[in-house]
Amino acid sequence: MSGGEQEPAGVGSGRQGRDEVALLTLTDRSPRLDRARLLAQQVPPPQFDDASFDSYRPDISHPSQTAALRRMRALAHSIERPRRRLLRGRGRASTGVYLDGGYGVGKTHLIAALAHALGPERALYGTFVEYTHLVGALGFGAAVAELSGAVVLCIDEFELDDPGDTVLMSRLLRELSDAGVTLVATSNTQPGALGEGRFAADDFLREITSLASRFEVMRIDGPDYRARTLDFDRPVPTDGQVRAEATAHAGRGGALDDFSTLLGHLGRVHPSRYGQLVDGVTFLGLTGGATLTDDVAGLRLVVLIDRLYDRGIPVRLAGIGARELVSERMRAGGYRKKYLRAISRLDALSRRDEALGPV
Repeated sequence: MSGGEQEPAGVGSGRQGRDEVALLTLTDRSPRLDRARLLAQQVPPPQFDDASFDSYRPDISHPSQTAALRRMRALAHSIERPRRRLLRGRGRASTGVYLDGGYGVGKTHLIAALAHALGPERALYGTFVEYTHLVGALGFGAAVAELSGAVVLCIDEFELDDPGDTVLMSRLLRELSDAGVTLVATSNTQPGALGEGRFAADDFLREITSLASRFEVMRIDGPDYRARTLDFDRPVPTDGQVRAEATAHAGRGGALDDFSTLLGHLGRVHPSRYGQLVDGVTFLGLTGGATLTDDVAGLRLVVLIDRLYDRGIPVRLAGIGARELVSERMRAGGYRKKYLRAISRLDALSRRDEALGPV
């Protein structure tokens, strides 16, 4: 296959012997930029296909969860009223809602439920990183034109990793808000503290203040729901065990990769294409696991884990447990919350059996 074209899911060189069914390998894939796909995928990920307000189960010991649920229901109701469209128009800035809280308290569930309640003709959904990729792929003006047709823009995992992204997204959200688009975002950090501990340039701080002024902040308290079954003491599988489990999925979307080789491959694929990288994959086995000590590789892996989690793909990592995924220095650094979310999600995927449904 030439020109970097991606093979169809389930077909490819894979790891196979003369009489074996092919196993997929992510490192054999080099997906190309697909502009149409970037626009079409502005919907909640498959992991949240069934997310609704009714299926959200607030923890009664944390009233803020019930308050957030009521606020999202009220927002959906106000937008569903026909007069809502008559109130929108150029020059009428819209105030957004910002759901702040730790990972695993249901923030993503709530904005996915909002997007489902309104439908794709009115609500667009994507992560912060996906929107930066969209702007990079389409260009700023084209991205504004495409996104300003929405009534609501849902932005999951709002986290600023560098001043360039901050300035870009601040400008994008200002223009969309000024056009009357309601912004709904989630993050683990309140908007006034985004980027805290990483960048202190005056222009960066000015952009942060501008972003914060665009949102009504709602705090959601509570523990990570995934931690209810979190078990870091489970035996870590060996390379042989992971290879055998992946082989059992051969011909049904099973993939097997060497951990270090995959990390190197991620550096040659733009993160906006990581979703395409796992298309058709139903199980991912990783051999040769090792603790990461480099933030560049770590952040690429975070994006891949997010895309795997979006799709509910079971993952088995040999050699190390989820808690040892990144070094202690990285877990305590500026990207701490990203890594903790990735560790939590990887642990959930490591316990997921495709026959049982998502954990």
